Amino acid sequence: MVALGTLVVPFDSSVNFAFPFITRAFGLPIPAIQWVVIAYTLTYAALMLVFGRVGDMLGYRRIFLAGSLWSAVAFVLCALAPSYSALLVARVLQGVGAALVLSCGPALATSLHPELARTRILGIYTMVIGIGGALGPLIAGLLVPLIDWPAVFWFRAPLALSAFLLAWLLPADTRPAHREKFDAAGGALLVLAISAMLLALNQLQHIASDRLRFAVAAFACVVATGGFIMQERRTERPIIDLRYFKDIDFSLLNAGHAALNLAGFSVLLLVPFYLSRLGELTAFATGLLLACSPAGTALAAPLAARLAARIAPRLLALLGAASMAVGQVLIGGADATPNIPILAAAMALQGFGVGLFQVAYFDIVTGSIPRSDRGVAGSLVMMTRTLGTVTGATVLMLLFQTWRNAALASGLEEVPAFLAGFNFTFRLAATLPTLVVLLGLARGWGRR
Repeated sequence: MVALGTLVVPFDSSVNFAFPFITRAFGLPIPAIQWVVIAYTLTYAALMLVFGRVGDMLGYRRIFLAGSLWSAVAFVLCALAPSYSALLVARVLQGVGAALVLSCGPALATSLHPELARTRILGIYTMVIGIGGALGPLIAGLLVPLIDWPAVFWFRAPLALSAFLLAWLLPADTRPAHREKFDAAGGALLVLAISAMLLALNQLQHIASDRLRFAVAAFACVVATGGFIMQERRTERPIIDLRYFKDIDFSLLNAGHAALNLAGFSVLLLVPFYLSRLGELTAFATGLLLACSPAGTALAAPLAARLAARIAPRLLALLGAASMAVGQVLIGGADATPNIPILAAAMALQGFGVGLFQVAYFDIVTGSIPRSDRGVAGSLVMMTRTLGTVTGATVLMLLFQTWRNAALASGLEEVPAFLAGFNFTFRLAATLPTLVVLLGLARGWGRR
């Protein structure tokens, strides 16, 4: 039941396939399509930790039920949007639903089983996210040509509604012994800090022509972050207890998870352009190839849950980061004549590494934070993943464009210049998981 409700979130990878159809339907310039992504991801990234804390207070099933029903309504509103502005408003509502579902999904899933089964359940949960990411473009490739871009929202509405109806069969939430006071000020400051950070990152690509917007967003992020830290230190029940981050290993794991997802987004961002220029594949074959990375994650997750019984979680995280680094380097070695089997294997290895790291990280975070705060623990995992992905969308494209333009300016033709930017971006992205490996080894994660 939890998996069914969760699947509608990673299925959002289907929206990427529909971008050309949306731009044609509303007569948009191509750059405007970025707000379809920003409106959604900014909303659920900003709200996830807040809803995780609310789930710890009110019960995980309540939040999951609310998220499933809200998502079903939001999908219908997205599909029926009569204008681009209406679609963006509906995407914000969809982001609220995703935040509700993801914030308490891991906590709800683990609460249904004994604590000894925690790692196995988290492995299955990670596998579900990987499966959703792999199937999204394939489903879109079948439905969008038949019923246009609203199909990527229509097919998820009945899934969310089914999850809402079935979740009533789950055990009812236990009522807390005493009512806790919600840290509203901390929640508002956190939402403002994350939103401002993501907007500042988005403005990086326009900083040469419009520095004011970047400066305002960056300043708001710094002020709100400082205010959030001060608020969390003085409140009795904070959104998240910042004392956990005094542990260097805990902080490194969180930063490493964001870094791996930043680097990993290079596949969804740049490989489609590489294939469209040089791959000579059908749309469905391209979708299959792009599914290799999330499919690798889906395969690694249950294996990681089994290995966790024999291997220390931090060592498992090291193996995951190392696998991802190798996969990134191999993808970055692509040339003007695509070797599709090698590319598919490299993408699968990259996704496999992400799966190993994420399960190990999930296990450590949920084991480090008390069970009473497991909604916050699960939300922290999903938030660092989202922040890494959204940051990657801006930073990686900026790096690619800069290096490609430099190659063009030096006299290279279009295709060699594209390959120069492509190879440089992937190899630079590979330094992030490599750095995680080196820091982890320095911290002693390689010991059994």
